[in-house]
Amino acid sequence: MTESEFNELADAVFDRIEQAIDASGADIECSRNGPVLELEFADGSQIIINRHTPNREIWIAAKSGGFHYAFQDGQWVSGRDGSELFGRLGELVRLGSGSTLRF
Repeated sequence: MTESEFNELADAVFDRIEQAIDASGADIECSRNGPVLELEFADGSQIIINRHTPNREIWIAAKSGGFHYAFQDGQWVSGRDGSELFGRLGELVRLGSGSTLRF
């Protein structure tokens, strides 16, 4: 995958996350700064999502740990535990906000 292709896919992921949060009405602050998307919850905790272009991965950092996702067979999958990015993010958002979001 080229860098340009990766960036297009990563932009689509960020857009999808932002749209789901905006549509949810949940008390989650969402801000994007270049390759980083930050989600902040009412208690001040955060989830940081960023693209790691050299590895062509999307990384998620949360209280419970860090997760790395690569695009495989049409979805973003963790090489460590096989989890899917949007499923894992949904779990992390529920833990942080109490809200169930579908991405």
